[in-house]
Amino acid sequence: MNADFHMHTNFSSDSEAAPEEMIEEAIRRGLHTICITDHQDLDHPQYKSGEMFQLDFSQYVPTIQKLQKQYEDQIEILLGVEFGLQPHLGAVCHEMAASYPFDFIIGSVHLMDGMDPYDGEYFRGRTDEEGYRRAFEITMENLRRVQDFDVLGHIDYVVRYGSQKEFTYHCSDYGDILDEILKFLIANGKGMELNTAGWKYGLPFAHPHPDILKRYRELGGEIITIGSDAHKPEHLAYDFYRVSDVLKACGFKNYTEFHQRKPVFQQLP
Repeated sequence: MNADFHMHTNFSSDSEAAPEEMIEEAIRRGLHTICITDHQDLDHPQYKSGEMFQLDFSQYVPTIQKLQKQYEDQIEILLGVEFGLQPHLGAVCHEMAASYPFDFIIGSVHLMDGMDPYDGEYFRGRTDEEGYRRAFEITMENLRRVQDFDVLGHIDYVVRYGSQKEFTYHCSDYGDILDEILKFLIANGKGMELNTAGWKYGLPFAHPHPDILKRYRELGGEIITIGSDAHKPEHLAYDFYRVSDVLKACGFKNYTEFHQRKPVFQQLP
């Protein structure tokens, strides 16, 4: 796999890597295409004077466009963004998506009942199973209210932070709500990503779990992008050598890249 469609730079408040660092490492690793997808996570509880997860598009967009030209003979650089989905942000996301020439938009659910499970508060007073189900219910609520994205990011992100992580996570326990999510994505021309950060965080699977990938394919889903979710150069294309076998085992023959918000199917190596 030589196209990474999920990464962050110091335009995101949780990364210290300059865009040039990420680009040059991508070239060193032999990637032919990258899409920089910095965070726009409005109304995140970690906001401090508007500094947390608020993307400065007036600087971000022209910087990426300048780098596209600077490195055009070495690598294809695409302009992306990762929207943090919340039900009340539908109109805002629509306006942002229409205002800039994005190649690709990830829609990700980082907040559940106003809390990011990364911080631990979300699971206080909840079992893992209750926390996982609630996260999927919130995801479905977001899908009904926010339409301006191309793929749903790391669907089972919440599992990283459960007390027992994968040991209390069985996709069959959530088959009803997961089917609702997958059918909605397919019916509305949306895809999902295979996010290899699951492996980086010590899970035995990339996001989402292979059972979800298989079910998505069984239901007719085809749009699947590949992203490392790297916040540091050394995490670019993380464990990409494993991706093709995982997708083939789940019934896929192709993966997807995006250009000007349109899916382009590529044969799996």
